[in-house]
Amino acid sequence: MINSANKIIIRPILEPDNNAVADLIKEVLREHRVDKPGTAFADSSLHQLFETFRQVGSAYFVAEDGGSIIGGGGIYPTPGLPAGYCELVKLYLHRKSREQGTGIKLIRACFSAARDAGYTHLYLETMPELNKAIRFYERFGFKHLTHPLGQSGHFNCNIWMLRDLNNQSDNENDKL
Repeated sequence: MINSANKIIIRPILEPDNNAVADLIKEVLREHRVDKPGTAFADSSLHQLFETFRQVGSAYFVAEDGGSIIGGGGIYPTPGLPAGYCELVKLYLHRKSREQGTGIKLIRACFSAARDAGYTHLYLETMPELNKAIRFYERFGFKHLTHPLGQSGHFNCNIWMLRDLNNQSDNENDKL
């Protein structure tokens, strides 16, 4: 997908993107001082996202601008989630690409991939330090939960959210 206004391309991850995406995720987590165990920062698969997201029922997208990776996000069938649920994972944007519409494009790609894979709900885990991301998710219809779902291994993520993919349009809450 190409947006002619700002030339941002949203596309599936490729193997050569692995290090750039891992570096971006680590940079964002350092920026917010949450570069610690129990977060995506410590995931053993962080430098093998292309391989990880080849699993059936998963998808990962990168946002590219002029050949540079400026964001990424995906869906994954995290073990232990209820039937029909997948997790919105590793949605991160470079600080210069925030509030430019890139996040909207990435989350819409994730919604579409989740629906295409037959999922009915999208779950996510995050942290209070990522407060702008939390507001972004709320605008897209994610509701707060009182407990985690599944077995992500992200024990330092203590905010859990869920979105029913069947009850809401992807466009109704995106006036950002």
